[in-house]
Amino acid sequence: MPQALRHTLLSVRDLLATAGPFILIALLLLLLAYKVLDPTPPKKVVLATGADQGAYAEFGKRYAKLLQQHGIQVELRSSAGAAENLALLRDPNSGVDLAFVQGGADADFGSAADAEAANAGLVSLGSLFHEPVWLFYREESAQRAVKKPALDALADMSRPGDWKLNIGAPGSGVPNLVKRLLEANRIDPATITLVQQPSTPAVVALLAGDIDALVFASAPESPLVQMLLQTPGVRLFDFPQAEAYSRRYPFLSPVTLPRGVVDLARDMPPANIRMIAPTATLVARESTHPALIQLFVQGAKQIHSGAGWFNRKGDFPNIANSERTLAPEAERFFRNGPPLLQRYLPFWIANLVDRMWVVMVSIVAILIPLSRVVPPLYQFRVRSRIFRWYGQLRRLEDSIGEQPAEELIAELDKLEKRAEQITVPLSYADELYSLRSHINLVRRRLQPR
Repeated sequence: MPQALRHTLLSVRDLLATAGPFILIALLLLLLAYKVLDPTPPKKVVLATGADQGAYAEFGKRYAKLLQQHGIQVELRSSAGAAENLALLRDPNSGVDLAFVQGGADADFGSAADAEAANAGLVSLGSLFHEPVWLFYREESAQRAVKKPALDALADMSRPGDWKLNIGAPGSGVPNLVKRLLEANRIDPATITLVQQPSTPAVVALLAGDIDALVFASAPESPLVQMLLQTPGVRLFDFPQAEAYSRRYPFLSPVTLPRGVVDLARDMPPANIRMIAPTATLVARESTHPALIQLFVQGAKQIHSGAGWFNRKGDFPNIANSERTLAPEAERFFRNGPPLLQRYLPFWIANLVDRMWVVMVSIVAILIPLSRVVPPLYQFRVRSRIFRWYGQLRRLEDSIGEQPAEELIAELDKLEKRAEQITVPLSYADELYSLRSHINLVRRRLQPR
């Protein structure tokens, strides 16, 4: 091995041996911080959507496609609707991490304390879109009840005529909402035959004349909504007291279906229709990994920020009309936008740095004072190879006159051979040559004897 390379390797070995404990402490602190912070999100997440033909299911597919780009698999769990979604989130054994939830889907808890207890462990990721209350009814049924093809108020359904109203399948958010609306209008549910069928069978029953009306809350992207809006003989109920409903129930917003928005060429609808709309929110368990929440909020921005029938571009997502505490990561996103690093780096790197940088700075602050002991330790390690022979050399010098010179010279020869085998970095070669000079100095004292 060339001598220069040998000295270089020796210097590296000494440095590693000296700084090894320091490096080990740094690595242990980093591993501990990584374990505590858990910056890497799981590779799979379960999202509860809704009925297969509903808007929740369609939006769920978009979220799954977006998160797949970051290596996250989104399992879509079908359900009856918002009420069942909330039950799944509250069930620790369901495996559901996030879900779409309609405003007002919960039963009326009666007090703020009860509502807070029911929502413990759940956080909101923000409001995503309006879910208007679509009350479709048959013109024939209205003609029979009020002698005209259009209803003026919900109370018209309570008049004699045996109205059959579908309020949605059990587990959806609509039944609780409809019961609140009936209660607000002082309508005795016993005066109306309430049917609870899923949306698709209910639409078939409405078209066949088996029921008189149906209610569901959904985004206008729902194929069933699109179809019923253009079906002859079926009308959409106009809520003349929409503003009053929104004041009575904070989770409702007054919205307007603009004239001609369905079909401009056919001028459908022929007039503005006032409606009420709960807001769909994305709800997660409080234990859901923050990085996943961050990804879903960013996905919501991409999916729901466009213009729609009931909102202008940029109105959604937002933090209005939220019935639950906003998740810290969502609040951070709505306040500052996406993290700076994620605009330029792959998600997994940006997320790691974003979640670890505070700890890394703290570790560096701890290690900087400790690092000051490394140079003295390195120096001591290298010089100790040389200085440990000075004790033997001093012993030989003190033995002059007490032992035969021949014995001392023999021992001095052995010491000199050992000194010749000492290898130190070039920056410490002067220490080695000093040892050899001192050995020769003792030898000269022995030679006259």
